[in-house]
Formats: sequence, C-alpha cells, structure tokens
Amino acid sequence: MIDHFYGIERDITVAGMYCDYPNRKEQTTPKVLGAMLKQLIGGGEIPGDVRKAFEDAKKHFGGVTPEAHELLKMLKMVIAQRKLVVICIDGLDESLAANRTGLLSALQAIVRELPNVLLFLTGRPFIRPEVERYFPSVNTILVSPTREDTEAFLRMKLDEDPEPDAMDESLRADIMEIIPNKISEMYV
Repeated sequence: MIDHFYGIERDITVAGMYCDYPNRKEQTTPKVLGAMLKQLIGGGEIPGDVRKAFEDAKKHFGGVTPEAHELLKMLKMVIAQRKLVVICIDGLDESLAANRTGLLSALQAIVRELPNVLLFLTGRPFIRPEVERYFPSVNTILVSPTREDTEAFLRMKLDEDPEPDAMDESLRADIMEIIPNKISEMYV
C-alpha cells in the first residue's frame, strides 16, 4: 500500500510504522510519534519549533526526548504544512495495550483536526473493537490468507530452521497440517 502512494505524482507524504512484537515494550507512544515526525520531515528542513523542542529536551538529565503531547503538537504542525499525508500503522495488535491507548488517542486527534490525513491501520480481528472506540465510522476489510499461502510460508520458515536436526518428519507433518487448519482471519 505504501508503495502505491509513493507511485502517485500528487504531493503525498507517507509515514509508516510496523509494530513489531519482539520490540513492543520499546514502541511507546512518544517513540512512534517521533518516528512518524522524522519520516514526515524526511531530509527536508527541520522546522525551528521542532528543532528547539528536541534541543530543550536534550538539556534535561539523561537527554530525554520530548513528551507525547509535545510530539503530537509538532506532528500536527508538520502535517498541516503538507497537501496530503498518509499514515500507515501495520500490526497494531502487536503493540502493548498501554501503548495503543496513547497512540490511538494521538491518531484520533490528528484525524479529527487535520482533514488532509488518511489513516490505515492493520491488526488481527480482536483489535477491531478498540480501534472502533477511537474511530467509530472506520471502514474495515477482512483479509484471510489462503491455505496455499500459509503452507508456502510454513515451508519457507521450516526450510530456514537453524537447527533442522531438532525436527523429525512427523513433527514437520503435524506443523504443516495443524497450523493451516487453525489459521483464520488475520487482519482488519
């Protein structure tokens, strides 16, 4: 999807974030907002207010980053200067619930105040009610992998196993049978 927007010749700025389960503790609201801010500024000129906020934050003990509400304010300022901004958050269900609350609240404020923002979120079905609390009129698309896709993915992962001798053919056959049968709707 991000590649699709990059290919359009209109003035579109894209910010994308992948919520990664192993790094979920580090993916706090301030860090995600900061990463989006960095992407939106890109290689361009850093606005003076943004530069000053980060310089002021560095002066604190330990060189902290600006707080979430400050980053949100900066993010809104940068977004307001763009014609169209697409924000993509992939794997929202992989983030910690405490971090999701702050992030969804910030995204809600952005979408409510800035009409030039398109927001795309992906996650497994259990996250849908939480997203709908922040975005009641959200459009959802259910996507389910085919059995063939699941089997191909499993074969690839099993072939990359760093300890192939730890698995016998019986275990491999069980994995190839049970997991594809258990897979259901994956993302909303």
